Amino acid sequence: MNISINNTTHFKRSLKWAVAAFFFVQGLSFAAWASRIPDIKNMLHLSEGGLGTVLLALPLGLLASLPISGWMVTRYGSQRMVFIGALFYAITLTCIGLVSSTLQLVVTLFIFGLWGNLTNIAVNTQAVEVEQSLGKSIMASFHGLWSLAGFISASIGSAFISWQIPPSVHFIFIAIAAIAIILIANRHSFPDQGSKKSGAKQPSLWVKPDKELLILGLIGFCAMVCEGAMFDWSGVYFQEVVEAPTDLTTLGYVAFMATMTGGRFAGDWLANRLGRTKIIKISGLLMGSGLIIAIIFPYIETATFGFLLVGLGVSSVVPLVYGATGRSKSLSAGMALAAVSSISFVGFLIGPPLIGIVAQYSSLSWSFLIVAILASCASLLASKSKLIA
Repeated sequence: MNISINNTTHFKRSLKWAVAAFFFVQGLSFAAWASRIPDIKNMLHLSEGGLGTVLLALPLGLLASLPISGWMVTRYGSQRMVFIGALFYAITLTCIGLVSSTLQLVVTLFIFGLWGNLTNIAVNTQAVEVEQSLGKSIMASFHGLWSLAGFISASIGSAFISWQIPPSVHFIFIAIAAIAIILIANRHSFPDQGSKKSGAKQPSLWVKPDKELLILGLIGFCAMVCEGAMFDWSGVYFQEVVEAPTDLTTLGYVAFMATMTGGRFAGDWLANRLGRTKIIKISGLLMGSGLIIAIIFPYIETATFGFLLVGLGVSSVVPLVYGATGRSKSLSAGMALAAVSSISFVGFLIGPPLIGIVAQYSSLSWSFLIVAILASCASLLASKSKLIA
C-alpha cells in the first residue's frame, strides 16, 4: 500500500480497525480448532496420553518459528507478513478438519503453529506502529479482541457440535469468514515502510536481547506462567482441591477468562491514565494475591473470586509488554517482539508441566503457590524497565 503516512483522523481509524480485524481473525481461527479437539480425538481414536502428545505439535511449531518470524517481518515488512500469515493460518485450519491419521494431524498442527506465530509477530508489530502513531496505549484492546473472537468462535463451535456438523465443514465455514475479513483489512493495514526503524540493526535469524528487552521478556514470562497454569490446571484445581461439584469444575476457568477479556478492554484506558508501570505493578499483585486467596481459602466462592483477580492481573501484562517492546531503539519492532516473545513463551510452555511435577511430589496447592510467587515478580521487574514508562 504505497501511501504517505498522515495524521488524519480517518486514516488512523482505518489503521486501527484493520489491525483489530487481524487480531479478531486469529482468535476466531484458533478457538475454532480448540472447540473441536474432543471430536478430532474421537475421530482418530486417540487416547488421553496420545492426544496430549499430539497437542505438543502446535506449540513446538510456534516455538520453532519465533526467530524466523521476527526475521521475516523485519525483512519483508509486517503488512505483507500479517496478510500471508493470517491467510495461510485460516487455510491450514481447514486442513486440520480433513486429516485422516495421527501423523497428518501432528504435521498440520505444527504448520498451524508456524503460521500462527508469524501472524502473531506481524500483527503485534502492526499494533505497535498504530499505537505509536496514536500516541497512546491501545495494545490491550487489540488483545481483548482476540479473546472476544475466541468466545464468539467457541460459541459457534458449540452450536455446530449440537447440530452434529463435522469439524471439516465447521473449519471451512470459519476459514471463509476469516479470509473475507483478511482481504478487506489488508487494504487498510499499516504500510510496510512503517515497520522498519531508521538505524535499526539489519535483520538476522536471532539476536541477543539487550537488558531492557530481557526485563520485558521476564515480565512476560511471569505473566505467561500464570496464564498457562490457568488454562491447563484451573479445572483440575477446582475438581481436586476445591472439590467443586462436577457441573462447577469449570467455574474458575470461566471466571478467569471473563475478567481477562474485560480487563484487556479496560487496560488501555487505565494505562493511559495511571501509567503503564503502575498498571503492571498492580497486575502482578492481582495475579499473586488472587492465587493466594484460592490457596488459603479453597472454597467455591473464595477460589472463584481469587481466579477473577488472576484474570484481571493477567489481562494487560503481555499487551503492555509488547507495546513497550516496540519502543526499543536497538532492534526493529519485529525482531524485538520475536526476542521478547521467545522469553515470554517459555513461561507458557514450562508453567503447566512445572505445576504437574511439583503437585506429584507435594500438592497442587504448593504448585499454585510457586506460580503466585513468579506472577508477583512482574511487579518487581516493572520498576526496572525504562521502556514501559
